[in-house]
Amino acid sequence: MAPFAANQATASPEHKAVANWLRSKSGQKTRVGVLDGQRKDYFKGSAAIKALLSPAYGKLKKAPKVTSEAEATQLMNQLNAKGFFLRVQRGDKVTSTKKAPRTLQIIRQQAFLPPDYYVWLMDGSQLTTYLGGLVMVAVIFAGVMYPLWPLSMRIGAYYLSMGMLGLLGLFFAMTIVRLILYVITWLVLPPGLWIFPQLFADVGFFESFVPLYEWDYPKKKKSKKSKKALKDGAPPGAEKRRASAPPTPASGTKRMPSVLPGMGPPPTPSFGGTQQAFIEEIPDADA
Repeated sequence: MAPFAANQATASPEHKAVANWLRSKSGQKTRVGVLDGQRKDYFKGSAAIKALLSPAYGKLKKAPKVTSEAEATQLMNQLNAKGFFLRVQRGDKVTSTKKAPRTLQIIRQQAFLPPDYYVWLMDGSQLTTYLGGLVMVAVIFAGVMYPLWPLSMRIGAYYLSMGMLGLLGLFFAMTIVRLILYVITWLVLPPGLWIFPQLFADVGFFESFVPLYEWDYPKKKKSKKSKKALKDGAPPGAEKRRASAPPTPASGTKRMPSVLPGMGPPPTPSFGGTQQAFIEEIPDADA
């Protein structure tokens, strides 16, 4: 990502201000994806266009004026050329969970199109990173100075460490119990029951314990034909019905009526309760 950082450094102050505003202060919806094994934020082009046309952007100082969608698209193309974000293609989810991030792949041909997705290559505000670094330094320094702590603080740290070890042991015990329960239910009552099925999924802390249990049914995958039919607006199974339907006569071809004028309907004999229709063939007079 070094070449893109160099391009960002050569950008004008106006472009940097717009990029920083879009990255952290525009309020547009940001998604999380996986690019080359790393988590990256990405957004949809139409959301950025909407943000640039909002009244909040008009209050931004030292930024290019945007009055139409065409001007907003042109400005986003300039930011894309400076490497603030790149056009990507979304792939499948990393895991089968609902909120799992999708894999991202950079497209060779770069251009800004509102329906496409773009991954951020700038980190935005570094205030959270700096504060986290300071906290880590303070924790390490406090650990080094542990012998100088008062007796009451050392006793409190001891009980706190015991509590953390207890939680860690509880986690391992829960993992073993859920595995044993799954094996038993898989043998007695298949397909097996998982307690906390998202415990090891790539989700948040609270989402790891939701739902409480789930049967291990195989995931149903839609066929490519059904997806194509839904995309074209046709209901599933329409292609099979069209294939099984009788062929329609070509334009200009006359269809012989089943009952000719002046003649009664042909006899319809029945065999075993079933009826069959017969069409009498009339020789062509021009033959």
